[in-house]
Amino acid sequence: MGDQHKILVVGGAGYIGSHTVRMLAEQGHAIVVLDNLVYGHREAIVDETVAFIEGDLGDAALLDKTFAEHAIDAVVHFAAFAYVGESVTDPAKYYLNNLAGPLVLLEAMRRHGCPNFIFSSTCATYGNPQYLPIDEVHPQNPINPYGRSKLMLEQVLQDYDQAYGIKNVCLRYFNACGASEDGIIGEDHDPETHLIPLVLEVAVGIRESITVFGDDYDTPDGTCIRDYIHILDLARAHVLALDYLRSGRPSMACNLGTGIGQSVREVIAAAEKVTGKTVPVVQGKRREGDPPRLVAAPQKANDILGWEAAYTDLEAIIQTAWNWMQGPRKGRYGDPRG
Repeated sequence: MGDQHKILVVGGAGYIGSHTVRMLAEQGHAIVVLDNLVYGHREAIVDETVAFIEGDLGDAALLDKTFAEHAIDAVVHFAAFAYVGESVTDPAKYYLNNLAGPLVLLEAMRRHGCPNFIFSSTCATYGNPQYLPIDEVHPQNPINPYGRSKLMLEQVLQDYDQAYGIKNVCLRYFNACGASEDGIIGEDHDPETHLIPLVLEVAVGIRESITVFGDDYDTPDGTCIRDYIHILDLARAHVLALDYLRSGRPSMACNLGTGIGQSVREVIAAAEKVTGKTVPVVQGKRREGDPPRLVAAPQKANDILGWEAAYTDLEAIIQTAWNWMQGPRKGRYGDPRG
């Protein structure tokens, strides 16, 4: 097994958290998952060596108990709310969970001398791109409360590093997608807002059509272009970030993406090819705040963490999500539809 020190994974029963927990456990790391199961799924923790605690990252007494009982030397934080539209209509929910909650967690780390924090951040901290691809020196000017809540915590982490020596790696994801290769765990949000699972829900018959928001953008086919990064590539970056911090290296932030942009229409066409099914499209209006293109410059993660995306073929990415959708859980944890 790995070293006796344990990793506390907050939000470890969620989409990205569960894949990262599984990968860490397979490598012999000792893990404690804390998740309130508001959006997470207990069934997504598939490794029996993982300790699971149902609870909230803002519960100081529970955190003290957890830190006291387990020799935790690193925290990986996934427990954010992430619906952009909801953050605009209910910003309080986002600031309380995405900023106030992690402050309680950081204070527990301080009390118990835990020195390492890996943060699941987002390209939403950059806002509308001033140039492409987006690198880490691109200005951070988020355009919604979700992005602002993530940027605020990044800034808090810089201050906690300088004042208290708690080191951090902020991983700014682009568009997370895909599922485990064996189809055991995958993307299961309620409501689902991500393009690939929505398209596959049409293919499998859960939805009648997919709405394409805007077809008049300044892109080759008129639809938005995004950088789709496979969940296992994201998970691997967290494993590397943990090794990086545990070896005593300085805090840093880096982007996680493929550096390749795919349009909405390209995703739909690839899904039709993978599934062998036609996906009916409804043309909708542009959504406010959707930039025409968002593509990462992932060079820093490559240079510093030795990381690069292994999944760059869109059809191969979609195939993993389709396997999950078809798999033993039918792409749903405990779906009443079976």
